[in-house]
Amino acid sequence: MSYGLLKGKKGIIFGALNEQSIAWKVAERCHEEGAEFILSNAPIALRMGELNGLAEKTGSEVIGADATSVEDLEKLFDAAVAKYGKIDFILHSIGMSVNVRKGKHYTEMNYDWLEKGWDISAVSFHKVMRVAWEKDCMNEWGSILALTYIAAQRTFPDYNDMADNKAYLESITRSFGNYWGARKVRVNTISQSPTPTTAGSGVKGFGGFLGYADDMSPLGNATALDCANYCVSMFSDLTQKVTMQNLFHDGGFSNTGVSQKVVDKYDAESKNS
Repeated sequence: MSYGLLKGKKGIIFGALNEQSIAWKVAERCHEEGAEFILSNAPIALRMGELNGLAEKTGSEVIGADATSVEDLEKLFDAAVAKYGKIDFILHSIGMSVNVRKGKHYTEMNYDWLEKGWDISAVSFHKVMRVAWEKDCMNEWGSILALTYIAAQRTFPDYNDMADNKAYLESITRSFGNYWGARKVRVNTISQSPTPTTAGSGVKGFGGFLGYADDMSPLGNATALDCANYCVSMFSDLTQKVTMQNLFHDGGFSNTGVSQKVVDKYDAESKNS
């Protein structure tokens, strides 16, 4: 069901890769709610070709940009301004750890890989906002969002340096969000439940993450579509005074010490041992 929450709004969505991507679902929902936007991803992701189908479905333009390259971002934002004038929203759904991909344990960190993942997953958000800031291309009461995970606050096995990247991402949100406030623009992160995306599924033991979080969450895990709906609300005019926040969208996981379902599992195991 569409409520027209984003009618007339324009934006840029970074990071849609395939139908499993949260950014993909966000694009679909933003389109349904009346928004227009540019889809952007790294050139290597564009070569996979799947984004063209999303662009056709949503009537969007695809513009490739390496989010770690200020030069690429300047060209992207210039194109957005030429197309729309000022814009209303940005989604940063970008994250990658070379250490995770190559199975390098946290205690044996490859620091060159660390810097690459840190640049892609966190510093790119600063670069995106810096270019938008310098070009003064956000409308008043615009909304800038990035996706994060609770591993920035708590330790999870094998999430590796992505946890550190997310912690820095959240810090950038608060720091840059303070400046954006003077222009009446809000900046937030959404801490989503574990979600079976291409990136998330690459974490060792992800199936265990997913099942445990679902058992621990009073409402169960939030899906990619649930997250897309939340993003729509954060891009809409209904949340104009929410800024510099890390918003937990996880079915209650973040505030649950232990669930009855988990207690029952361990209780059953102890009785059978």
